[in-house]
Amino acid sequence: MKNDLSPELVTDNLGWPEGPTVMPDGSLVFVESYRSQLTIVGKDDKARQFAYVTGAPNSCVLGSDGALYVCQNGGTVGPWRAPEMTVPSIQRVRPGAGPEILVTEVEGVKLNGPNDLVFAPDGTLVWTDPGTYNPASPDPSYIFALTPDGKATIKVAFPEPVFPNGIVVEADGSIVWDESYTGRVRRLKGDGSIEDLGRMPGDNPILDGMTIAADGSLLVTDLVGGGIHVVARDGAIKGFIKCGGAPTNLAFDGETLWVTDASVLASSDKPSYAGRLWRLKVPGGGAPTYKGTIKMAAEAGA
Repeated sequence: MKNDLSPELVTDNLGWPEGPTVMPDGSLVFVESYRSQLTIVGKDDKARQFAYVTGAPNSCVLGSDGALYVCQNGGTVGPWRAPEMTVPSIQRVRPGAGPEILVTEVEGVKLNGPNDLVFAPDGTLVWTDPGTYNPASPDPSYIFALTPDGKATIKVAFPEPVFPNGIVVEADGSIVWDESYTGRVRRLKGDGSIEDLGRMPGDNPILDGMTIAADGSLLVTDLVGGGIHVVARDGAIKGFIKCGGAPTNLAFDGETLWVTDASVLASSDKPSYAGRLWRLKVPGGGAPTYKGTIKMAAEAGA
């Protein structure tokens, strides 16, 4: 993948944009954590509120039912706290409706700060939960899963806090995530073993979002590095794409790569609206994305 790709600025004045997902009509929905909302950008490249969800949403993904599934961390971006805090959860947002809470606890473990989520090929929803970003006093780290019939399980309970952040699921069902505290990328394979794909380059890589290119390469955003690491499936470093000041997450739509950019680090208890949205033309585009529908027990009995 070329390293000289030129990002195009789409819109700015965003409040910690994260977790983009492409809608059927080609518009883009992403979260603005500081605004406690989902935001939509259409063909006119204008940002508008899609849904107010309280707290601080961290990421969203489109389901096959047309709903958006949201990682809700409860109301934090670094030291900042939302005016309207809420319970950390997985939310579901249907067009024209408010947020619905699906999950707040998994196998007796209360969610502490869901961060990023993705559907697997079998329709299972998988998400990271690192808690609040605080390297000096870190929260426990988990990866959870929610099957289409609403059964929630712990996929990974980390022995030490690593802040699992961006997450993808490969075609064979392997789960890959990056870690903000360690700068590493790891894979949970089908046999239950965890493969270390290595630490990303740089003195202090703080990794955030992740997606998969058509050739299977992993694209990993680096908040401090100001760009995107391009990593082969075996962990070999293939290159680096400069994009934004503090890129948070990214998503493919064909050969268009959308990148959300906070522009600044989350070091203040005051909200920042310096965030931006970029797009790049990436030859070959992205790998297929998967969608699912979660039917909770109450719905199944309806």
